[in-house]
Amino acid sequence: MFLEGQKAPDFRLKGSDGKEHTLADYRGRILVLFFYPRDNTPGCTAEAVGFAKLHSLFEQLGTVLVGVSKDSMKSHDKFIADFKLPFTLLSDPDAAVMKTYGAYGEKVQYGKTTIGSIRSTVVISPDGIVIKHWPKVAKASEHPDKVLDFFKMLAKGR
Repeated sequence: MFLEGQKAPDFRLKGSDGKEHTLADYRGRILVLFFYPRDNTPGCTAEAVGFAKLHSLFEQLGTVLVGVSKDSMKSHDKFIADFKLPFTLLSDPDAAVMKTYGAYGEKVQYGKTTIGSIRSTVVISPDGIVIKHWPKVAKASEHPDKVLDFFKMLAKGR
């Protein structure tokens, strides 16, 4: 599934900030939704910490960062506290939203085909269109820098 150029699928998920979040809440702002497999695992921690380190730069670019996984609010709260994450994490326990974004499904892990969460990221424009989609992120620790590079490239094009 490749979403660039398409209207972003709507969602309604609980957030670590105690609020319910929908796509409409972000209208007028650029939204980066990064989907990840699981709180407190090495790759997911590296990615989240990477985004946390760059958070102020994303804010300066008018961008909102939001993470999404199947984890519970309790797990998200611990993850945020342990790593001082400055952004909201959304809980998608049945992976319904993740499926609509292509972030849950068949994947190959250690040479074996399984069903599960797929690390991926979408950038959604202020009018709700997916302007960038990384359908499969290979190196979690390097990914936040690649997302920031995309925004720098956009800024140069203005």
